[in-house]
Amino acid sequence: MLIFKILRRPEWDELRQNGNTLGAPVDLADGYIHFSTAQQVAETAAKHFADESDLVLVACEADVMGPQLRWEPSRGGALFPHLYRALSIKDVVWDKSLPLGATGHIFPMGVV
Repeated sequence: MLIFKILRRPEWDELRQNGNTLGAPVDLADGYIHFSTAQQVAETAAKHFADESDLVLVACEADVMGPQLRWEPSRGGALFPHLYRALSIKDVVWDKSLPLGATGHIFPMGVV
């Protein structure tokens, strides 16, 4: 199952350059890297990145991320994937730009 991380362009550039990241400021503050499922990612984008246009959607395979990936209740009691280790560029299955359109972010076909 693919899970998704929305990164700002500088965060994505850092991951590509360094090979890993501990995440965005919110991830550092919470002590884990926030991910969303395909069913959750559009709401995550709208809630946390509403006015941001230079974003990258990163897809990772949940089944191979190891025991440091935990499913924990969050927004509305829904289970969200949280990664309790650095995100490695090796975890990334694919990445796509996540542009901001007139009515919200434009997701790649098949994601939402």
